[in-house]
Amino acid sequence: MNFEENLAKENIKLPDAPQPVGSYVAFKKSEKLLFISGQISIDESGNLIKGKLGKDLKTEDGYNAGVRCAVNIIAQAKKACDGDLSKIKSCIKLTGFVNSTDNFIEQPKVINGASDTMVKVFGEAGMHTRAAVSVNSLPLGVAVEVDAIFELN
Repeated sequence: MNFEENLAKENIKLPDAPQPVGSYVAFKKSEKLLFISGQISIDESGNLIKGKLGKDLKTEDGYNAGVRCAVNIIAQAKKACDGDLSKIKSCIKLTGFVNSTDNFIEQPKVINGASDTMVKVFGEAGMHTRAAVSVNSLPLGVAVEVDAIFELN
């Protein structure tokens, strides 16, 4: 199966790639590497998924927010590849940031939402290295932000 077929099989609909909200670019290519800027948790309707894990949101809510970050990452990657996901060779690394309380310790479970989505879409090529980091705040009050590095063919 190709990546587009995997998206359809998993019933994942890519949104339009969001525009940056600051002084940066959404993606940058450097030789065979594609860097995707942090993508925040936005639901299927375009609403921000806001809140603090361990206070306003449960781990499952965070997992779902991580999924949505991954969907936005894939949308950015597709835009960077001129609409052709087959130009992606592999996902190299994800870095996940979780807006959480001091005593919340399930950041890896939250970022699994993004990791699992990468594997569902890209298969073995979606396996990656990763960091899951707790932060006390994220832009616009969102629950999760994830950035990514891909290798291109």
